[in-house]
Amino acid sequence: MSDWREVPIQSPRFGPLNWLVAILRGLVLGAVTFGGLAVLLALRLIERPLFGLARPWTPFITQAVCRAAFPILGLPVQVRGKAMAHRGAVVANHASWLDIFALNAVQRVYFVSKSEVADWALIGWLARATGTVFIARKGTEAKRQQAIFEARLRANHRLLFFPEGTSTDALRVLPFKSTLFAAFYSHGLDHILQIQPVSVVYHAPKGQDRRYYGWWGEMAFAPHLLHTLATLRQGRVEIVFHPPVPVDSFASRKELAAHCEAVIRAGHAQALARAAV
Repeated sequence: MSDWREVPIQSPRFGPLNWLVAILRGLVLGAVTFGGLAVLLALRLIERPLFGLARPWTPFITQAVCRAAFPILGLPVQVRGKAMAHRGAVVANHASWLDIFALNAVQRVYFVSKSEVADWALIGWLARATGTVFIARKGTEAKRQQAIFEARLRANHRLLFFPEGTSTDALRVLPFKSTLFAAFYSHGLDHILQIQPVSVVYHAPKGQDRRYYGWWGEMAFAPHLLHTLATLRQGRVEIVFHPPVPVDSFASRKELAAHCEAVIRAGHAQALARAAV
């Protein structure tokens, strides 16, 4: 049996209308995204001296841009459940670069990403500007990263982790890595934080490959973006907020990670099953 990572998506053939729509959507999305970035950077010049690590204003700009992205794409976002109001962090499954827009659109969060993303063209720039926390995979960086996480959490930044460590074909949830959950157990944070699991589910356009919005392996960003922009009749994105849990309800990071994985996996499977009925 072939590994799921090695089975390519058969993209539909696009005609002139698709490419015209892609160009128009791309121009509008680019204007909104980079226009919002310009406003954010200008506001940050005032915000940072006044509030330091705290960001009371600029996350609203990020959220507004991400919310606008989906009407531009013609891609509806459906929300089930409610984002928690309590201090804490969020964990979600990871299927596509679209996750960043979708999860930012429905709540104000700061993403935790691998350090390589900081060097990506455009995406890295946007990520740095919006307060993304970059992590290195070197064991020697563990203590420094723990300190960064703790500082951000104590500044009431709601960090969002993708514990799978990579994106998928949008049909599965991979086993969670528990390493980053250790940040929630340092210096008493476990007694004040809650963690909210979130399932991100993509429903393909009617008649298309169910993995239509998945982005994984060696798939390049630009072709996938163009593919999404050119789609006339989109599918939809479903965000499922599950009940948050106190960190200190779990004795260890492994138990907390296992709980979040089970809840997110079940929510993901149920959402796909509902769509198939």
